[in-house]
Amino acid sequence: MAILRGMKKIFGSSVDRLRVIAILEGWSFLILLGIAMPLKYMAGLPEPVRVIGMAHGVLFIAYILLVIQVKLQHRWPVRKAFLAMFASVIPFGTFYVEKKWLRERSLAERSATGKEVE
Repeated sequence: MAILRGMKKIFGSSVDRLRVIAILEGWSFLILLGIAMPLKYMAGLPEPVRVIGMAHGVLFIAYILLVIQVKLQHRWPVRKAFLAMFASVIPFGTFYVEKKWLRERSLAERSATGKEVE
């Protein structure tokens, strides 16, 4: 049960889910560009691109769907949602979105609902 409570704390709201996916998607993109692609083209090893590329693709789709969900639930302006989506194709972009837009909203939601703020 402690594991379930911990997961509910991490994935408790759509903003929290988007924060986690934004970080994972950002890392998968950097690993794909910085490690897997050089291995494919400089060392002739295409396997890392297949594996990391698949993981990145799944995380990218999850990120876009969660941006749409947060946009609808929290009434983000269309411009902000499109900028969050555009950030996913720029290295380090999702880290910026997580820090500037999502972290503050997540902390505000936790304090407003009385959840424990770290």
